[in-house]
Amino acid sequence: MFVDTHMHLEPGDDVAGLSSRAIGAGVQHMVAVGGSDTMNSAALAAASEQPKLFSATVAFDRHVAETGGAGDVPALVERVRAMLDAPGVVAVGEIGLDYHYSPETANEQQALLGGQLELARERGLPVVVHSREAEADTLSMLRAQRRAWQHEYERLGVLHCFTGNADMAKELVAIGLFISFSGIVTFRNADSLREAAAVVPDEWLLIETDTPYLAPVPHRGKPNEPAYLSEVAKCLADVRGVSVEQIAEVTTANAKRLFHIHG
Repeated sequence: MFVDTHMHLEPGDDVAGLSSRAIGAGVQHMVAVGGSDTMNSAALAAASEQPKLFSATVAFDRHVAETGGAGDVPALVERVRAMLDAPGVVAVGEIGLDYHYSPETANEQQALLGGQLELARERGLPVVVHSREAEADTLSMLRAQRRAWQHEYERLGVLHCFTGNADMAKELVAIGLFISFSGIVTFRNADSLREAAAVVPDEWLLIETDTPYLAPVPHRGKPNEPAYLSEVAKCLADVRGVSVEQIAEVTTANAKRLFHIHG
């Protein structure tokens, strides 16, 4: 049985069909991740309506800064704070830095990330972090988060959809971050990512789909969904020299520990 630690929903999605296919493929729980008004709303709805199957995270992701909407970070943080007591909320996320398309908004992205990191510290909630072409700044801010963290050591958070190399993976583990692998690890040109996947210690390993993005081989070109999570697990089992069942057992236990998922 698997836990999909990172998938996105939007209002109007066929949640019933997606859920049925996921359960049929051995997925016992899904973390519906926010990051925008619509994704926050959909995640909260799923966690409220199907609490045994879904947990939720809420936040405002770097896209808000990239589009010039992060001018009032304190107001955005307060909007996140107002959602944290909703049923099934287990983390602050998705938050992070992405300099690929809008490097000129780095300062705004960092301000938005910093405000939500502070909120996570205040509430003792883990963070779900995105990082793309921003490794140095991401690591710097996460190190600062670790220094200020006063809660359970293993609940600092997760770097989702990891695409770095083995050296970055080791740095994240040293900080105390879980590392989550998506369908990218199955891609033909992802040799360096598979090398990183081979060295992450069991106790810091997670898996995800990032639905509806990044469908794994052999489903590339289709919208992704949690039912495809087993392909990620199969790839990790191969590169780590273990069984798929062991990947399922380890990553499910880690997901439950990080997000306080029960059942």
